[in-house]
Amino acid sequence: MTFPRRLLGLSLRVRNLGAALAFYRDLLGLSLEADPPLYRFFPEGRGFYLDLIHKPEAPLRPYPSVGLYHFALLLPHRKDLAGVSRRLLEAGAFFEGAADHGVSEALYFRDPEGNGLELYWDRPPEAWPREPLMFTAPLNLEGLLGETPHPTPLPPETRLGHLHLHVGDLREAEAFFGGRLGMATTLRTYPGALFFAWDGYHHHVGANTWARGQRAPEGATGLLGYTLLAPWGMEEEFLDPWGHGVRLTRGPEPA
Repeated sequence: MTFPRRLLGLSLRVRNLGAALAFYRDLLGLSLEADPPLYRFFPEGRGFYLDLIHKPEAPLRPYPSVGLYHFALLLPHRKDLAGVSRRLLEAGAFFEGAADHGVSEALYFRDPEGNGLELYWDRPPEAWPREPLMFTAPLNLEGLLGETPHPTPLPPETRLGHLHLHVGDLREAEAFFGGRLGMATTLRTYPGALFFAWDGYHHHVGANTWARGQRAPEGATGLLGYTLLAPWGMEEEFLDPWGHGVRLTRGPEPA
């Protein structure tokens, strides 16, 4: 089963460049191409990119507020999740928790400026639950970390699996992701949240109202925009309803 349409990139505004470099380059092991104030990070396989725009005077985004809840890096194997998670945990990265979602196992961290980062691996689609498609249950973290005793950086095949946003209104989110971007609504069972995906995936985007409409100040750190691989041949740039830049870029036609 393949999912040709997907997230390809993400851009964040940051003010502490040194801390960001230490986290994304040195700890996670991403490669870096710099053209200040733009710093582009990517895994060896170049399956996604993360752009950091350095603005040292930017106010820190309050949490929670409309914008990024977390972005999620999809690792190819359970052993990869164990190795990368062990590396972050041993380094003392900000750890929020772990969960078994049925479709996946996930650990949740925050980067030095509070941006949410999920690391996860997917179970095979034939093993995914049906009703509901996803749930949240405790994860046996000791069992997961037992997959490997060795801390490892992100593997070359890492991709940007999904994006989860704090939004002001779920109807507006469904009109945008479902209507304009053509995603299916895959889950409605989480209070205050909806999940959207293309091509039978569990979700490429999550949206929730858990920030209760709180807004960040103008020019604050956090999410600036995201790029979607659009195999149907679209090439377009616009803003989403919450002011983030959205870029649709051409990809190969689905088989």
